[in-house]
Parts: sequence; C-alpha cells; structure tokens
Amino acid sequence: MRKLVTPALVLFLLSPAIGELLSGSSPPLEFFNPFAFALMAGLYGSGAVIIRELKVRWHKDFRSVLLLGAAYGILEEGLMAKSFFDPNWADLGALGSFGRYAETSFVWAEMLIIYHAVFSITIPIALAELAYPHKKDEPWIGKRLFVALLAVLVTVTVIGFLYLTPYRPPAAQYMLAALAMVLFGYAAYRLPARSQTENTGRTGRPRTLFAVGALGSTAFFMLFWEGPYTTDSPLVIMAMGIALAYLMKRFYFRYDWRNPSMTMTRLAAVAGALSFMIFLAFTLELQMPGMSIVALTTIAGLLLLRRKIRMEAR
Repeated sequence: MRKLVTPALVLFLLSPAIGELLSGSSPPLEFFNPFAFALMAGLYGSGAVIIRELKVRWHKDFRSVLLLGAAYGILEEGLMAKSFFDPNWADLGALGSFGRYAETSFVWAEMLIIYHAVFSITIPIALAELAYPHKKDEPWIGKRLFVALLAVLVTVTVIGFLYLTPYRPPAAQYMLAALAMVLFGYAAYRLPARSQTENTGRTGRPRTLFAVGALGSTAFFMLFWEGPYTTDSPLVIMAMGIALAYLMKRFYFRYDWRNPSMTMTRLAAVAGALSFMIFLAFTLELQMPGMSIVALTTIAGLLLLRRKIRMEAR
C-alpha cells in the first residue's frame, strides 16, 4: 500500500486540492463529485506533474516552474474554460466589464495567470518536494506515464472547450492566447540551467518568509478583488499586479533555496502564501458547507509536514 503513495500521486492530488478546493472555486460537495473530481485531477494534477518533470529533466529551478505555471494558467482559463473571453463566465463579477477590451477580460486574465502559476502549480510542487526531499532532484514518472498524462491533459482541455460552456471565443484572440502559452513555455526552456544560476548563499528566517508570503498573497487577492471598486483604470490594476509579482519574485530569489538549512524556511514561505486562502475558507463556511474542514485539514497537513521536516533534520 505504501508504494502506491508516490510523490507524483501526492502532487497529482495536491494541485487540484489547493487550486480548486482550498480556494473555494469548487466547494467540497462539488469537488468530491466523482466526475468533477476526475476532470479537475486530470487537468490540474496532470499539469502539475508534467511541469515538475520538465523542471527536473531540463535541470531548471522554480523560475521555470513559474513560467510553465503561467502557460498552464493560459491553457486552463484561456483555451479550456475560455474565461478570458466569455463575458458571461460565472466567476467574473466586476471583472466581466472592468478591463475588457477586444472581447478579452485582460484584468481577469492577468489575475488568473498569476494565480495558477503560483497556487495551482508552484506551491503544490514545492510542498510535494518538501514531503519527499530525497527525491526532489529525481524524475517521479517514466516516459510512458509522462505521455499518458500529457494525453489526459489534452483530452480534458478539449472536453472543457466543447462542453463546459457553449461560448466560442473569437479565433484571433484564441490563437494569440495559444501563442502566449507557447512563448511562456519557450521562455521556461531557455532559462539558464540550475547549475548556471547565481548562488547567493543567503538564508532567511522562517517567520520573515511566512510574513512576506502572507502579505504578498493578501495584497494579490485584495488588489484584483477590490481594485475595480477603487479605481476606474484597469491599466493601474494590471501595472500594480505585474509590479507585485515582480517584487515578490525579486525578494524570493535573493535566497539560496538549495541550501539544506532553508528547508523549514521554504515551508514557512508556502504556508504564508496559503494563509489568506485558509482564512478565507473559514469565512466561506456558511455559504459553502465543509470549507472550515478544508481549512483545518490544510493546517493539519502543514503542521504534519513541519514535524516530518524537523524529525528528518535530527
């Protein structure tokens, strides 16, 4: 039984659990519907495992993961769900009209690209590698399973495009989204290999990284959720979103994340980034029964991982 719980399977399940369940996008009653779960796992899980394998096989670091995560965000929201273009997409809210130009919701698109890059892809990969530190530099799946997951990802994307909503996006915008996805992937491939990146040797305190992660994620969600109600300029929100992402990237990549002493700090950074979503899950309990259990389970999982890391460090 223990052999069945592989790092790849953990990542396969973590990605939809964070990206859809913890976020409240798919509350428990919807998330654990067998058909919906199969589709979400096939989409998120396959994407996360494929990206993690590319990171290892290309000898890259988490900068490439973020770029590939951005490409995944375009695949899911632009090419599969078509929410970048559909003015009637259920979750748009104020962003259905705010920042919409040439039949594209640009503010929404930017928010979802960043969200999926960080929360749906990078954080689950970071957690899975923290749980299996001795395998973090190894491939977790073989070539056949890699191809199979790629086929699953493509199949779910096509199913979503055809049946999720009847909306059909304009061809030019849709093709530009596909091109942007390819360019993000190419940029990830062209980044310097892990051994060629600068090693600063800098380490950080877990409390500091937790606080920065919490503040950064809170600022991100508040910017895109409340921004349309505080300014009339979509360009201001988009510029601030890009600036926030750039500043967070600059801050995090000052540190030497390959240093073994940074293991607990990595967990603290991830926990801080998830803290806003955990808090939000508690507040959603009345609207979405079971979300408080999701939040408590997430906290328990992070604490168990913290304990595991401490025990292995002895």
